[in-house]
Amino acid sequence: MDRSLKAMSLLLSYPTEELQHAMPEIAGVLASDSRLTTAARRALRPLVETLQSGDIYEVQETYVALFDRSRSLSLNLFEHVHGESRDRGGAMVNLVEMYRAGGFDPVTSELPDHLPVLLEFLAMRPIADVQDTLADAAHILAALQTRLERRESPYGAVFAALLQIADARVDAGAVEQLLELPDDDPEDLEALDAVWEESEVTFGPDPNGGCPQVRDMLSQMDTPVTPAPGTPAQAAE
Repeated sequence: MDRSLKAMSLLLSYPTEELQHAMPEIAGVLASDSRLTTAARRALRPLVETLQSGDIYEVQETYVALFDRSRSLSLNLFEHVHGESRDRGGAMVNLVEMYRAGGFDPVTSELPDHLPVLLEFLAMRPIADVQDTLADAAHILAALQTRLERRESPYGAVFAALLQIADARVDAGAVEQLLELPDDDPEDLEALDAVWEESEVTFGPDPNGGCPQVRDMLSQMDTPVTPAPGTPAQAAE
């Protein structure tokens, strides 16, 4: 198992007291990962220290404000592609099938496209598959890193570390395209409404690269499905 990916999956999960107790071990795993630069390992320390020593209710509130109340920082990957469209259901089914084919049956209340769940799955895969899969979503990871750094959040360091493990060239144009979308403030309800109405964005830039199962899954996310006549989506229009 790739212990660093498992550790990053935990860092991006909802904080609990159990996670706080595990932070010394998680810190040790990340500190010993030679794939990360010294600067990247050092950048992870503030988050590790906050999660380990911070008031549990405060770190939970911070997590919810960042990742649950802000669509632009959503950890549910299909959210950045399909939003609430019907495509998302089919994509979820395909993702669950991919997990099961890999012998992975996540026991969690989170959706299958939740990034920590995907990282837990990738922790069981060969490094080539890991890098190809992360490379497919590299521009999204980079955009999330930038948004978090703009908010001076220590969580940004996790995305920087994932990009180092991916060892892929990030499409700067694709990152800029994502960053052009409004960075919603969870305290601004009108801004949140505007962001939820924005156009879908796609994974990329290369749908033909990466782990075959994940590649097929990602390539299907580029083509939205038009709702059938009479569906609630059309009725709303």
